[in-house]
Amino acid sequence: MELLFSYMFCVCLLHSFATAQTNKNITLGSFLQAGEPTASQVSPSKHFAFGFQEIEPGNFLLAIWFDQIPEKTITWSANRDHPAPCGSKVELTTDRGLVLTDPSGRHIWKSKLPTGNSIGRISYAAMLDTGNLVLVSQASAILWQSFDEPTDTLLPTQRLSLGGQLLARYTEKNYSGGRFTFKLQDTGNLNLFTTDYPLFNTLNSNYWPFETNGFGYQVVFNQSGLLYLIATNGSIFAELFPGDESENQALYQRVILEYDGVLRHYVYRNQLSNSTRGWSIKSFVPDNICTAVVQQMGSGVCGYNSYCKSGNEGKPQCICPPGYALVDLDDEMSGCFQNFLPQSCEKEASQKKNQFDFKILKDVDWPLADYEHFQNVTIDWCREICLVDCFCAVAIFKGGETADCWKKKLPLSNGKSASTVERTAFIKVRTSGGFNSGRRYKKSKRVWTSSLATSGSANIIFLGIIITGFSYNLYRKNPKISRSYNVHCFSYKELDEATNKFNKILGQGAFGVVYKGVLSDISGSHTIIAVKKLNSLSQDADKEFKIEMKSIGHTNHKNLVKLLGFCEEEEHRLLVYEFMSNGTLSDFLYQLPKPAWEKRLRIAQDIARGLSYLHEDCSTRIIHCDIKPQNILLDDNHNARISDFGLAKLLRLDQAHTSAAPRGTRGYVAPEWFTNMPITEKVDVYSFGILLLEIICCQRNVQFENNEEEGVSLLTDWAFDCYQMGTIEKLVKDDTDPLNDEQRLLGMVKIAIWCTQDDPNLRPAMRRVIEMLEGLVQVSEPPCPASYSTSWMEALSLSKHLQH
Repeated sequence: MELLFSYMFCVCLLHSFATAQTNKNITLGSFLQAGEPTASQVSPSKHFAFGFQEIEPGNFLLAIWFDQIPEKTITWSANRDHPAPCGSKVELTTDRGLVLTDPSGRHIWKSKLPTGNSIGRISYAAMLDTGNLVLVSQASAILWQSFDEPTDTLLPTQRLSLGGQLLARYTEKNYSGGRFTFKLQDTGNLNLFTTDYPLFNTLNSNYWPFETNGFGYQVVFNQSGLLYLIATNGSIFAELFPGDESENQALYQRVILEYDGVLRHYVYRNQLSNSTRGWSIKSFVPDNICTAVVQQMGSGVCGYNSYCKSGNEGKPQCICPPGYALVDLDDEMSGCFQNFLPQSCEKEASQKKNQFDFKILKDVDWPLADYEHFQNVTIDWCREICLVDCFCAVAIFKGGETADCWKKKLPLSNGKSASTVERTAFIKVRTSGGFNSGRRYKKSKRVWTSSLATSGSANIIFLGIIITGFSYNLYRKNPKISRSYNVHCFSYKELDEATNKFNKILGQGAFGVVYKGVLSDISGSHTIIAVKKLNSLSQDADKEFKIEMKSIGHTNHKNLVKLLGFCEEEEHRLLVYEFMSNGTLSDFLYQLPKPAWEKRLRIAQDIARGLSYLHEDCSTRIIHCDIKPQNILLDDNHNARISDFGLAKLLRLDQAHTSAAPRGTRGYVAPEWFTNMPITEKVDVYSFGILLLEIICCQRNVQFENNEEEGVSLLTDWAFDCYQMGTIEKLVKDDTDPLNDEQRLLGMVKIAIWCTQDDPNLRPAMRRVIEMLEGLVQVSEPPCPASYSTSWMEALSLSKHLQH
């Protein structure tokens, strides 16, 4: 079996508590093991459960959660910074309490028992109806309880004593410690702070002081749902959510410091209908996190070079200014980088100020990033002084005809957008040449050892260590460690049940059929999946299975369909993908009325980003070889995802080209497949050019009738004829939006012609295509692809063996 498969296996031994039963105390020697479907212990009322929750494939939190609701919302976790691999075990011991170990026996976490106590040894553990996990001595005294070591959540009856804190998670789906803390200091002051991440115990900026004047003693979240601070004499000193009324209709309640720095009170009311049942926000502070946080050191709410805009229920939106892109596509708070080369300070280059211009943002400012301030100047003077200054990234202007002007340099911090800002930001962007092709890096934070508090490089380290059937994935030597996604090995029985015996077909191709299915995890939640079942164990089918596993198994990008798992059992070969609710691009494009122009252009950009990632940013470069509308899937928000890697070719990073028999689909295959020319990623660029024309026109490139080998029309020829004749409006006849967007329409057609040049050396790289699609570079006049017709008629006559 290929190394990839062993790299992805997670062999889970199914053990349960040795003696403890549901609703009973947890006795000494009892243990739970991650990966077991029933690896949990519930409270007597069954409202709460303690055990392992899988937060991503193959990685688990030892946690407490609400067990009677579909969300299975986590309220506490022991190992938030050290996810436990499948097969890890937690055991109740006499002298050390709860001990969590990985499959090799290495300690991940243990309960902190009081030292030198005279109460006695542990007798048992219990999961209480309050959501509190307790360790009880032989003298019936509580030696340890989860309520004393909260993570980011308080539950009714829970108290936060002096020195106690809530630490927000890093992102919505990453439970590791993050950037914000809610702390009752030893001085009696209660505040919300930013942290000196990743040094969680070091406080940075106080952004929401509760007026306690040092008199605070305990934060109490009472049974009725009121959150308040009491003084040393037990009297209520201050309410944290003034105006809150006692909540009698709530089935559940929680207060959580969320990853965005906002402290929120959630309620789960049982009188809601099934269609609207769920958590709702009752109160939150601060009202506007974007304006509340101003850090002298640090980025503010959002990452560097981005700005914060307050949304519904106090949720901040982190936005990149024009010409900037997110550092981490999966973390909007990761900050932004310039998507172009900055202005040079060399004398000759500094004279070429016409290479730069400004994008304007109203009511946006980065208040602490200025290095020069001018008064009583005009707006034009302010723009010009920044334009000629190679250090100036942004100019801020406030006032009327003559007023204040600030120059700011990178990195920009504390960015915010609000009507109260009353400033105009001029963002300097490059208008021609020198665009940045630098790669984005995922930076999903994982704390691996205490040494990660020190600065690290951005170099990628492949650990590749397989321990007792487990494999620790790809990490970065960085305070925030990136880890590639595992895929799960399913049994054929699991997928047969998930698809209801493969009874609902989503689509089919030459090698197999795709079925719809539903997976249920140990928490009771459901995931809709698409299962690709290869027809038989033919040589071609088995080859496609291995190619697809090798190619997409190592990828992780928002514009690629995500591989969730596979099955390789006897003669069965199946691939399990996330389900895309809006079907294929083919279903989307060829309908009436035509889809919205802006949505079509965004889909084109999505496909280009996915291809650029495959060509340049993978550890193994991938040529897809079969880009067509049927292989582009659309998710709930019509974001495009590239799928079907069964014909893909893999290149080493030092390999410029490959050779192979012709592959692809008629109408999308590049001419070099039928010559002696080497095959490079430019074959995908050609297919993208065809696809872009179809997106523009909402028409198929080649129309086949009655299974004939030759098409009756060629969209590529027609498009170039219209371009040459200056009649591109014919391509979008009766399509109002592109007709009213003539300049962008012309640019899209020119990009498509560049991509479909017969000479692959003339076709742009996909990263350059992205820059052209986003308007970051001017699209020059394309040459005539003179052999469109001859190349394609020859290709069609030679392509009988190609798969549709």
